[in-house]
Amino acid sequence: MINILCFGDSNTNGSNPSGGRWGRWERWTGVLQKLLGDNYYVIEEGCGGRTTVMEDWLEPDKNGRAQLPVALRTHRPLDLVVIMLGTNDMKKRFSLLPVDIAYGAAELGKLVESYDYGGAWYPVPQVLLVSPIELGEGVENSPFTGFAPEAVEVSRQLAPYFEAQAKAHGWHYFNAASVAKPSKKDMLHMEKEDHQALAEALAAQICGIFEKEN
Repeated sequence: MINILCFGDSNTNGSNPSGGRWGRWERWTGVLQKLLGDNYYVIEEGCGGRTTVMEDWLEPDKNGRAQLPVALRTHRPLDLVVIMLGTNDMKKRFSLLPVDIAYGAAELGKLVESYDYGGAWYPVPQVLLVSPIELGEGVENSPFTGFAPEAVEVSRQLAPYFEAQAKAHGWHYFNAASVAKPSKKDMLHMEKEDHQALAEALAAQICGIFEKEN
């Protein structure tokens, strides 16, 4: 079985723009599991508010770099780690440039490769770096606070920086914004059809990765 860890924020956790959380088989991770089938095990590790590497004094315990090692240890052996973070790094209190957010995401990929998994039984997994969906106009009025109007433009600039980091480190890459968008209800989270579209795109890429190896 091919084990895939999906490490992300509320859009991996499946926050529903109308409130609550999408069901297990409606979230992109669940759809991905159904599409890939029984030869794959999709592990969902999404946490609302999670950043790449930033400490958030308003939402503690959301630093992805601090949390990722626990997930890697818990779910080993792993064949692939999908990292989709960066949205919460765009909050006004962090004041980060798009290139800085991409560097933060790259730190997580490097951690995946350098982590001590514990010997031959636990190989080093591959990395799939995913640049997040864009923010919607008016996100500053979203019930999920912290974003200023300029965050929308930052979100539109992320993809090439994420792609550059993936290429520099020899990782796989995908741009979530190429297939999915934020809901008009909160300008931040995905509707069901966007979870479906993202899962379909990632399933095709993941199948391609492991079919080449086999």
